[in-house]
Amino acid sequence: MRKAVMGLTILGLSFFVACASSPKKMEQANEKNPRHQYSLGAMQLNNNNPDEAIRYFNRALALDSSHFQSLNGLGLAYAMKGNHHQAVSYFLKCLQIAPQFSEARNNLGMSYQELGFLDKAEEEWKKVVADLEYPNKELPYKNLSWLYCLRQDWERALVYANQAVRSNSRFHVGYALKGFILDKLDRIPEAIESYERAVKILPDDINYRFYLGEAYLKNKESDKAFRIFEEISPLVTDPEIRDKLNSYLKEIKEKKQPA
Repeated sequence: MRKAVMGLTILGLSFFVACASSPKKMEQANEKNPRHQYSLGAMQLNNNNPDEAIRYFNRALALDSSHFQSLNGLGLAYAMKGNHHQAVSYFLKCLQIAPQFSEARNNLGMSYQELGFLDKAEEEWKKVVADLEYPNKELPYKNLSWLYCLRQDWERALVYANQAVRSNSRFHVGYALKGFILDKLDRIPEAIESYERAVKILPDDINYRFYLGEAYLKNKESDKAFRIFEEISPLVTDPEIRDKLNSYLKEIKEKKQPA
């Protein structure tokens, strides 16, 4: 009986030794796993720590020089740091290895735009929207729309904004951009409708509510504008928006006063 008990004890010890060594073995395995290093880098990127992200992405590439996701991650990290020339070089390296990876192509277009290469940005985004497998078409459509806004080609900008919200009916950025374009085209009631959609999807966004208030004011619906401006007034932190908001509130109050 004692022998049996000792056997159980030895088996038990072996179990605990195995459990204790498993995390260490897992850690060692993760150190040599480029996908794990990439995941750590992506986490740092999401936490707005580009320098730490770069460290992990470089670790992944040291383990596997063809890990194109890490090259894309490096591009994003350098773009976040404002170094778009470096970002472009990594996005291009990524696409050399994986030319069908449209996420990197979309990001490349963003850096090209930041560098003022609008024609190159347009070319990349049009390739992305032509990719039948790319799931987030609202992003390149939105990017193309904004590019045409920069060119003040409002009609073409509107075409792409419409495509963005058709691709994703919950895409609040697309509705806000569409409202901005319709405002530029002096189609104020339609701009109001689009801003209302953006606010409905993301009611806590102060900018969307402010733009909606401005559109109401342009449409001579001062009571609706006043209610929005009063509601958001304590929440506005941007000095430029605060100055405009206070000016609008003063203007509306003065118009309400009896002559």
